Amino acid sequence: MLDANLKQQLQNYLGNLKTPIELVASLGDDAKSVETKELLDEIASQSNKVTVVEGGTNARKPSFDIRRADDHSASVTFAGLPLGHEFTSLVLALLWAGGHPPKVDADVIEQIRNLDGQFDFEMYFSLSCHNCPDVVQALTLMAIYNPNVTATLIEGGTYKDEVEKRDVMAVPAVYLNGEPFANGRMDVKEILAKVDTGASARAAEKLAAKDAFEVLVIGGGPAGASAAIYTARKGFSTGIAAQRFGGQVMDTMGIENFISVDYTEGPKLAAALENHVAQYDIDVMNLQNASKFVPATQKGGLHEIMFDNGASLKARSVIITTGARWRQLGVPGEDEYKNKGVAYCPHCDGPLYKGKRVGVIGGGNSGVEAAIDLANIVGHVTLIEFDSQLRADSVLVDKLKSFANVEIVTSAQTTEITGDGKKMNGLVYKDRDSGEQRKVDLDGVFVQIGLVPNSEWLKDSGVELSDRGEVKIDERGATNLPGVFAAGDVTTVPYKQIVIAMGEGSKAALSAFDYIIRTEPAEEIAAAAQAA
Repeated sequence: MLDANLKQQLQNYLGNLKTPIELVASLGDDAKSVETKELLDEIASQSNKVTVVEGGTNARKPSFDIRRADDHSASVTFAGLPLGHEFTSLVLALLWAGGHPPKVDADVIEQIRNLDGQFDFEMYFSLSCHNCPDVVQALTLMAIYNPNVTATLIEGGTYKDEVEKRDVMAVPAVYLNGEPFANGRMDVKEILAKVDTGASARAAEKLAAKDAFEVLVIGGGPAGASAAIYTARKGFSTGIAAQRFGGQVMDTMGIENFISVDYTEGPKLAAALENHVAQYDIDVMNLQNASKFVPATQKGGLHEIMFDNGASLKARSVIITTGARWRQLGVPGEDEYKNKGVAYCPHCDGPLYKGKRVGVIGGGNSGVEAAIDLANIVGHVTLIEFDSQLRADSVLVDKLKSFANVEIVTSAQTTEITGDGKKMNGLVYKDRDSGEQRKVDLDGVFVQIGLVPNSEWLKDSGVELSDRGEVKIDERGATNLPGVFAAGDVTTVPYKQIVIAMGEGSKAALSAFDYIIRTEPAEEIAAAAQAA
């Protein structure tokens, strides 16, 4: 099952085990159970500290528990084969159960250990989902470091009946103590913030204790990371406050236009950005959602950013890089059936619709690429485009038209997502040429209609916004307010691309540097510096 290269890598990894572990298999007579047993035997053959134990009693067959051999603690359960994107998660589970320390802050481990209560997690993933590994690994970590946390990680393709019974239509899908808990990518800090009732207050207290920064970057995507690196290299005290480090890049699968890199994936690029930022003295404050911006009352003064948790931070110069998010249709039924047939990530959720009829709304590059990906998986794809023709690159349009199971509908305005109360079952669109309303029966629909800037928190702040909500900037990345700059997808800069965002972030940082060295600090800053 594992090729020679993977076996060699696995053997090297398992050399880091500090204590013996057991793989407790619950198997049936089906082909998947045979494959599971084969995988477990191959894993055990790579280390004398790994033993396969048959006769497990888990009701889900096939499945297997990973636990310490001496006290049977540190247990996590995989139901189905964790291959594809989840093979790394499997390897980490083996290492962590065997005593190899995770690359996680000590305070995160301490927070996990101090969780009070019983937390029984079940999580559904697909092998092609690039958003799932973060959640799988987070729940694994929690189960290994707290005996009151259990994690059962279920491969949806193996347990299709269970997926349909629970109406799981988007992954990652997490249940806690039998009830829906969350959908979508989450890391361990985000999950802890939801289950640890005191986490928000503690985070706010930590923020409130911080001194003012010379430069504070709001947003942790490519533009934010680039800006912070540039200002830190200038010797300025720099902070990044981000809702999620990596931003929308974390939701991007294949990246083939990042110059000098033939191909990469969003999570890999985000990890590289995080590693690069870590090389500098940059204070990264994750899970911080900006709620209000209060500009300095005088040039050279301190700007203040307030956050959802009640805390605030101050800085001489602020660089806004909060990016953008997927634009919603804004039609009846969209919110009601989100994650119940309405989806935004074809890579993650496409495998759940194998052999079924799905729609894609949007005829730009994102929409056409999504339709191409889905055409290889599902039974039929209907692409709905508002314009009279597809707007994607011609090479993508030609590829799409080569599929026999794809129908393209242009001049069509989606007006409603329909459903039965539990899940969506189709959409209604208006033919813009004839005015006729038409219904399309679908099992799922993927919305790919562009981006909306994350700028709501700037309203009434004095920062000038365009009619689309984008932050207006000049050729230097400066806004209309002294000491306030912006970069990336949240701004009016045309062409929302990763490589452009990085360049714009660097430019904004250099402009912030120029502003600080040429601007006398206000009296409040000078007095504070003198007192220190």
